[in-house]
Amino acid sequence: MGVELALIHWVYVLFIGGIIFLMAVRRDTSLLCIVGVFVIAILATDSLTGSVSGLFNSFIYAIKELLPTILIICIIVSLGRVLTDTGINDVMVYPFTKLMKTPALAFWTIGILMMISSWFFWPSPGVALLGAVLLPAAIRVGLPGLGVAMAMNLFGHGIALSGDYVIQAAPKLTADAAGLSVGEVMEASIPLVITMGIVTTITAFYFLRRDMKRGTLVAESSVLPEADSEKAVLLSSRQKKWFAVLVPILFVLDVAAMVIFDLQGGDATSLIGGTAIAILVLLTLFAHKSKGLEETTAYLISGFQFGFKVFGPVIPIAAFFYLGDAGFTAILGDQLPKGSAGIVNDLGSALAGAIPLTKEIAAVTMTAIGAITGLDGSGFSGISLVGSVAQLFEHSLQSGAATLTALGQIAAIWVGGGTLVPWALIPAAAICNVSPFELARRNLVPVLIGLTVTTIVAMFLI
Repeated sequence: MGVELALIHWVYVLFIGGIIFLMAVRRDTSLLCIVGVFVIAILATDSLTGSVSGLFNSFIYAIKELLPTILIICIIVSLGRVLTDTGINDVMVYPFTKLMKTPALAFWTIGILMMISSWFFWPSPGVALLGAVLLPAAIRVGLPGLGVAMAMNLFGHGIALSGDYVIQAAPKLTADAAGLSVGEVMEASIPLVITMGIVTTITAFYFLRRDMKRGTLVAESSVLPEADSEKAVLLSSRQKKWFAVLVPILFVLDVAAMVIFDLQGGDATSLIGGTAIAILVLLTLFAHKSKGLEETTAYLISGFQFGFKVFGPVIPIAAFFYLGDAGFTAILGDQLPKGSAGIVNDLGSALAGAIPLTKEIAAVTMTAIGAITGLDGSGFSGISLVGSVAQLFEHSLQSGAATLTALGQIAAIWVGGGTLVPWALIPAAAICNVSPFELARRNLVPVLIGLTVTTIVAMFLI
């Protein structure tokens, strides 16, 4: 039997309920999480100064845990800017435009390239890297700009980001909250990501092709931003081709090393990050020559601005959910009730003894919670909650924590990461010159069908 639930447990549950409510009504949850940390710290330490210090310590702990993830994204975005400015990305992508001979080939080629690019560069930078080259080629063969946006969106912000197998930002957040290893969550997510990806993209393409045949959706000329004329003088054509071969080779070698040496989590992140830094410095010095020192700093600043803008809202939310598990002692010291295994573990034990939870109910609930957390449009701000709830359910089911965690992660990111919430669709919509609201409307039915099928599959895997 677990420890008897105390006031601190019920307050934690109360704040979780408040967080879910605010997410459901599309309001920001950072302030509520900060208040939650402070109140729990007061209850645990019975000291005003201790609770104020605990509030700050919770941020330090969250940043410490998330820093490798934040840094890798900052560096990858910086590298993406270098590849764009030098025109190397155009050279890397151009050969694939020759495969795009029909609207169908264009849709699937763009989608697969976007998925691969997003694994290494994240979706928003990936859109910038690929869009300007692939969009004109797709429109020439008859694929509407809306179809291009759907392909980039579903494969990048959907499939690639929901699994996040290379950078591993998403599984890091959910695994920490669920008390699991990153490897466990990633392994459990593979069949679910595949199911969600196949069902959603095939359904989306079916509706797209149907409307194209009916004539209700046609290819149109799109207004694209003018290319930066300075790109042409930074590197010669031969140098661009050489680097366009070198950069993918280096990242492919990283993936091979991950497989051969079984690198996961922080080790895999460090390998990708170190490679990205080396390429960033090499390209910047080679392209900008005498200005290379200053430009290296400028690219890094640009990347850090992006990374901390994305993760700024995540830090206070993660700080709250870290209190529910291993982070409590690190933040507030040994202040838990006697015999406690952590707030979330205690709640899970109590839930297991009070409610007969079935795997079907657990799967549906996780999908619903994941979708609700995605309504704020980031996809990441609420996945710590997903991990915590999965840990609660695991105590009742005695299995399936990794599968439930992965399911909630997939639901959160497909809804909020950039496929359904209009304000999260802006990168793909902007570069394709389409309405983000129309793009969200187009994605709605395929994503809902995908989530339904994926939830059913998860029931058999728990």
